[in-house]
Amino acid sequence: MLPLSIPALLRALLIWLMIIAVESAQGAMRHLLVSPEADFMVRQASVFIGALVIFAITWVCLRWMRLRTAGEALGVGGLWVALTLLFEIGVGRLLGLGWDRILADYDLLHGGLMPLGLLAMALTPWAARSLQARRSRHPD
Repeated sequence: MLPLSIPALLRALLIWLMIIAVESAQGAMRHLLVSPEADFMVRQASVFIGALVIFAITWVCLRWMRLRTAGEALGVGGLWVALTLLFEIGVGRLLGLGWDRILADYDLLHGGLMPLGLLAMALTPWAARSLQARRSRHPD
């Protein structure tokens, strides 16, 4: 049995498409506006901006997602990470980027912060669900 129902899976996919569209627009703008010398530093900052964007989109869409359990929320986060990895690698290769350039964003020892961004993405549905549940139990 699937950890998510088909409707929940489709909702998660639609939200991921929204996230990836916003993140792609951010990447395209960065490519157009940032000098090659500053590119790596700006890509690092983009990880944190991306995490905030992902949280905001998730927060707004959370009721529509109808995640019933923490496990479902973590499952959605894991799905988003897998889809994002496939997307990043696929687009990178289609654009002619070498593996060294693609993997540079994932190399924590050399300043690549993408693993932190993926961790944030994985935990965001769970964190947003937890925060919204806490707010509904204890309204201000």
